[in-house]
Amino acid sequence: MADDAKRSGTVQSVERAMALLEVLGEDEEGQRLTDLARRTGLSVSTTHRLLTTLEQRRFVEFDRSDGLWHVGRGAFTIGASFVRHRNFVAPALPVLRRLRDQTRETANLGVVDDGEVVVLTQVESREIMRAITRVGGRAPMASSGMGKAILASYPDADIEAIVRQYGLRKVTERSITSVAALRRDIAVIRERGYAVDDEENVIGLRCVAAVVHNVQAEALCAISVSGLAVRVTEKRAHDLGELVAQAARELTLALGGTLPA
Repeated sequence: MADDAKRSGTVQSVERAMALLEVLGEDEEGQRLTDLARRTGLSVSTTHRLLTTLEQRRFVEFDRSDGLWHVGRGAFTIGASFVRHRNFVAPALPVLRRLRDQTRETANLGVVDDGEVVVLTQVESREIMRAITRVGGRAPMASSGMGKAILASYPDADIEAIVRQYGLRKVTERSITSVAALRRDIAVIRERGYAVDDEENVIGLRCVAAVVHNVQAEALCAISVSGLAVRVTEKRAHDLGELVAQAARELTLALGGTLPA
């Protein structure tokens, strides 16, 4: 690993610390030292030394009551700065709140990053049983509502390039894993103006999404409504699609964007 780090111009200790933060960020319940070491491929002693350093900078926290490590306030502060930089997040919140109130489901906003969709912010459903999504969560574009909505806004050549680079990963039994199936779904999304994730990323969860456009009429981000499949039936998903598509159009105009011709 040291030779690889030298060749790539990276600093090994920083790479390892970032790997620990990434693993901690995937699990809100926290991680034990030995599990972190196993998942990052580091020794327990190296993992503990890195965590102790990160703890001093408040990037991680250690809960002595249960022996679990968690993401700390320092990491949250930097993450919040990233969200603030995306100056469309704050204006989107009233739209997301309205969608949550209209649908009684969780409303989300996401952007594309390295072939995946990242949830930047959300307004949670008030239902006791609600969709299991989280801010910072990632999903492949081709198996998520927001990802497919954004893909459908791209030219066909760009979609093909993305598939070649990132592939079509099978996340659940319902995930799209063939180019032909993706093309069919994209055609439907373009025709009706919204995408449906039919348990393609999480079994038991349906998501309906539409694109928010920038001034060049290109995809800026996507918004969605997600809920448990027992509540968001296939019929209801299409009813929700009209609401989400209309909300995306309104947000596009509110942000000074241009609706596609």
